[in-house]
Amino acid sequence: MAQSIEWMKLTAAEVQELAAADALLIVPVASMEQHGPHLATGTDIILGGNVALETAQILVESGHPALVTPVVWTGLAEHHMAFGGTVTLDSRAFQDILRHIVRSAARHGFKRVMLLNGHGGNAEAIGTAATDLAAEFGIRVAGGTYWHMVPEVIAPLLERQAGLMHACEAETSMVMHLMPEGVRKERLPDAHGPGSSRVPGQPPGLLMRRSFREFTESGVVGDARVATAEKGEKLLAAIAAKCAELLRNEELWKPR
Repeated sequence: MAQSIEWMKLTAAEVQELAAADALLIVPVASMEQHGPHLATGTDIILGGNVALETAQILVESGHPALVTPVVWTGLAEHHMAFGGTVTLDSRAFQDILRHIVRSAARHGFKRVMLLNGHGGNAEAIGTAATDLAAEFGIRVAGGTYWHMVPEVIAPLLERQAGLMHACEAETSMVMHLMPEGVRKERLPDAHGPGSSRVPGQPPGLLMRRSFREFTESGVVGDARVATAEKGEKLLAAIAAKCAELLRNEELWKPR
């Protein structure tokens, strides 16, 4: 029987064996928040966790040891609070949680950690965490939001969007594939919104989080009405394959 890639399913000794084998530790980071009228609040948890697991599985099958922690299920979601159904941390608490997880891993001997983010509101904070924790613990720590890391494999699979947004065609399709009970199909006709969370003239480099209530009545950014489980299966496979390809790059992990 193959050994699990999930930390929580292993014994302490088995985790230590993987640390000694220089396994890449993947920490999926997500959020519990509103996802429009049609998706479960745990969408980012389900998607981020499964992207991490699928990525790790591909790494292991190609001879690169990897291990995945349980999902960090709370994140920075103040911009969703107006819709209800959302749990948010402040920046200090969020950074503290990540710090203590990575510190524990470093004490156990892990030398390579990937903070794999699945919630847009965490994106900037993940970069800060990766930089600070690598310096503090003397190990390699990378951070990235999965759809920002591999946009080139997502866009070709979508009909009405150029990339993954929020409670959109892409996220809804993947939830349909992974957790069909998390989709309220009768609400799909209402599951659409603007094509961006930015105001006209605001470039990607100008950062300003606004309440979603200010620009989307539905809580959706993008268009979920054309979502399908088949599309979701293809998206998950393509995203995980490309993430694994990126994380196999030995140049990322060379010792300091």
